[in-house]
Amino acid sequence: MSAKELDQKSLEKYLWGAATALRGTIDAGDYKQYIFPLLFFKRISDVYDEEFENALAESDGDLEYAAFAENHHFQIPEGAHWKDVRETTVNVGLALQNAMRAIEKANPDTLEGIFGDASWTNKDRLSDAMLTNLIEHFSQHKLNLSNVPDDKLGNAYEYLIKEFADDSGHTAAEFYTNRTVVKLMTLIMDPQPGESVYDPTCGSGGLLLNCALHLKEEGKEYRTLKLYGQEINLITSAIARMNMFMHGIEEFDIVRGNTLSNPGFLENDELKKFNVILANPPYSIKSWDRKSFENDPFGRNVWGTPPQGCADYAFQQHIQKSLDEKNGRSISLWPHGILFRDAEAEMRRKMIEQDQVECVIGLGPNLFYNSPMEACLLITKTKKEKSKQGKILIINAVKDVRQDKNIAYLESNNINRIYAAYKEFSDQEGFCKVVTVDDVFRKKASLNVGLYVSNVVGSKFKMGVEESHANWSSSSEKLKCSMIQLFELVG
Repeated sequence: MSAKELDQKSLEKYLWGAATALRGTIDAGDYKQYIFPLLFFKRISDVYDEEFENALAESDGDLEYAAFAENHHFQIPEGAHWKDVRETTVNVGLALQNAMRAIEKANPDTLEGIFGDASWTNKDRLSDAMLTNLIEHFSQHKLNLSNVPDDKLGNAYEYLIKEFADDSGHTAAEFYTNRTVVKLMTLIMDPQPGESVYDPTCGSGGLLLNCALHLKEEGKEYRTLKLYGQEINLITSAIARMNMFMHGIEEFDIVRGNTLSNPGFLENDELKKFNVILANPPYSIKSWDRKSFENDPFGRNVWGTPPQGCADYAFQQHIQKSLDEKNGRSISLWPHGILFRDAEAEMRRKMIEQDQVECVIGLGPNLFYNSPMEACLLITKTKKEKSKQGKILIINAVKDVRQDKNIAYLESNNINRIYAAYKEFSDQEGFCKVVTVDDVFRKKASLNVGLYVSNVVGSKFKMGVEESHANWSSSSEKLKCSMIQLFELVG
């Protein structure tokens, strides 16, 4: 067993090696429900041992003192330590499951349900031999704080999330947001110490986490940031919580549940309000309770009720209703269609009328996992600065996205250029334009980026092409929504 600090590359290779042991018997989309809990179990066991040794040294060998709860981040009950499971040779899955449940029970305020509900005892999927191999693989290195500091393990954890997304594209979108877009979103929101930050569909927690890491990088007090997230998927919400702990962040509250039908953060029977909201909601979901949203008990249908086939504006209204009235600001990553679809024109008009839309950024295709759809960022503020009132900044950054096969990403210079344009809030030919709310209403409340900014400088013909493309995109989206509604009627 190695007891020296692992470098980042070796750590990543070692962790990914655990996933490769599952190839052949476990679907790639399911790796995460086994690997992440095992990694977390190993980490907290090794940190517990390290804390025990430190307390022992501090107390001149007092074993009772070293076991005191105050000396440990998490409690590990008798028989539930990694080494106890490692000594088990028969029914290894059951031993693992019992140890994980015992640890959750011993830490009810922090770890309840964190290990998820993987079927450890299903021997058709996980034989004793396979589990023993996995446990031995993880046992090669000590994952305590002196060998693997929080930031290093956190980075490796994010690397694993990315690898699992690449390996299983069909399940990736629900828990992974393109990290280069996350960086841009965090810069624009600029969370400050002491503020509350919320992600209503938080996936593996990347957006929330980056807010804390952003402050840390700036040398500001990141521990006073209050992080809140809700996630519908049990495994993914558990991964998000582990993600926070792996990065050494402990001030957070991530709940499991359906944000539209059962919002998890309430105060005095109303939605809790937050300073900052970052989101990448699931796009155009069809199976949602539209009926109850029509008479929403939390008054979220301020602009209206979205069509059954596209719940996008239900999420956007939830975001708006959850913002602090004094200084609330939000940024959400959406497919372009929310900017111009006819089915939502009236809701969009009301949103624009309230003068809370500050900026729209067109980012182009392939930024969503496993989908070629064009992406955009919608930025809102509850109280816009006087100079921005009645105005919206439109940024056409489609050409500032690097396309690489079926995946797109933003390079540092792209992020910096978009962020600088957002901060300046002024016209740049071929890149961004400040338009008035009246300008938007003259274009039937469409925020389609191509209608306002051509990214080919000085060409009226090209602007015509951009406008035609915008209209064509709009028609395609309309057709898609109509077809969805038709199939629902027929079905």
